Amino acid sequence: MATTAYTVSGMSCGHCVNSVTEEVSGVAGVTAVDVDLESGRMVVTSDAEVAFEAIAAAVDEAGYSVVPA
Repeated sequence: MATTAYTVSGMSCGHCVNSVTEEVSGVAGVTAVDVDLESGRMVVTSDAEVAFEAIAAAVDEAGYSVVPA
């Protein structure tokens, strides 16, 4: 099991958090996603390491930007 932290920018409401959570949850191998609106911190738990590009693509699909924390 792997846990990785990221910083998501551009979120301003609970709907933003839900959108990011939904998209990232759909990435293969991801088992849990915890997004904090106030800090922009996102913690992704997965069965194995998930490529940053896969996470970034999911966050981009939701309409936001992400960088490793």
